[in-house]
Amino acid sequence: MKKIRKKKQLEMAIQSIPPHPNPKVELEQYSTPAIIAADLLWNAYSLGDIENSEIIDLGCGTGILSIGSLLLGAKKVTGVDIDEDSLAIARLNGENLNIELVCCDISDFNCSDNCDVVIQNPPFGSQKKSERGVDLKFIDKAKECSPGVIYSFHMASTEKFIIDYFEKSGFVVTHIFRYKFILPKIYDFHTKESKEVDVIVIRAENI
Repeated sequence: MKKIRKKKQLEMAIQSIPPHPNPKVELEQYSTPAIIAADLLWNAYSLGDIENSEIIDLGCGTGILSIGSLLLGAKKVTGVDIDEDSLAIARLNGENLNIELVCCDISDFNCSDNCDVVIQNPPFGSQKKSERGVDLKFIDKAKECSPGVIYSFHMASTEKFIIDYFEKSGFVVTHIFRYKFILPKIYDFHTKESKEVDVIVIRAENI
């Protein structure tokens, strides 16, 4: 019961973090639902990947995964995002926490100090206006930044390809967490009030 209460407290704390203030379709900016972020972070915490770890959150958006990691005892979190509007919210909500926020394209981010864990929810490259294969750029940067463990969100339909992509470079996929994202109607081309999308989070370890 104690662990359940802590997980619920985490979910309640990160629910207050606002979504992207001005979502940009070319960046596929969909906020990670608090219930999914809390579950994923709790699983990572239970596996020993959060507490006392130095974490990089690539494509951190408004900081839900960064702040959640710090609330679970991460030593330090560096959040990287190209969108200053989103980082402004992360900066406000991460005040008094050991979070460093960097505004740049992840390709230009310098991983000078290797971290313990990378957590990322990259664009899936599924929108016509978005960059194809952008999630693979995130994986490549994550592998560059972390000598240890990576948690990465992807469309469930790409599961086999993503696993192969990790394993060809010496990473082993140890866990797969499955979620259903509810995407709200936030862009002009959306015709439904919401859409349910099957998503996986790959935990890959360099062993």
